[in-house]
Amino acid sequence: MCGKGFCVKRLFDLLLALCAGLVLLAPVVMVAIAVRLTSAGPALYWSDRVGRNNVIFRMPKFRSMRVGTPVLATHLLDNPQAHLTPIGSFLRKSSLDELPQLWSILRGDMSFVGPRPALFNQADLIALRTEQGVHDLTPGLTGWAQVNGRDELPNSQKVRLDVEYLQHRSLWFDIRILWLTAVKVLRREGVSH
Repeated sequence: MCGKGFCVKRLFDLLLALCAGLVLLAPVVMVAIAVRLTSAGPALYWSDRVGRNNVIFRMPKFRSMRVGTPVLATHLLDNPQAHLTPIGSFLRKSSLDELPQLWSILRGDMSFVGPRPALFNQADLIALRTEQGVHDLTPGLTGWAQVNGRDELPNSQKVRLDVEYLQHRSLWFDIRILWLTAVKVLRREGVSH
């Protein structure tokens, strides 16, 4: 069954992902080659993430960390810089590491806008989101919390912003968040590693 808002959002996601995929095909290939040439291991890193209704899905990213890095949120690593590949910091600050997530959007595991998908082992964040009903949302490539602090926010504040998104979501709010995301990415704001 498809509610009107959900269908419009899904159609928007599909059309935008297809257009972005065509426009970004050359940069995606170039980044994949750069990752392979600058560090050992595959170009893509597949991460177990928490999706809508707390269902685990596999999310691809360009690998910005060395093979063998512990599976933790970056801010929980003792020395995140020590685990970055030679181009890892650039990939993260430019958000180029996120490009393969277009695949997750096409599959329906993700949306362009929603709460960022938690790692499977971020029990505190998952519990807070579930308690507030945020787990009902499809996770996003970007979100309201992303444009209001990104890596710099504690989980309680991320969830408060996720709840604001839940309560005010609309196509126009999504477009506003996408615009703010583009501005943040161009300014390289909110990325600590």
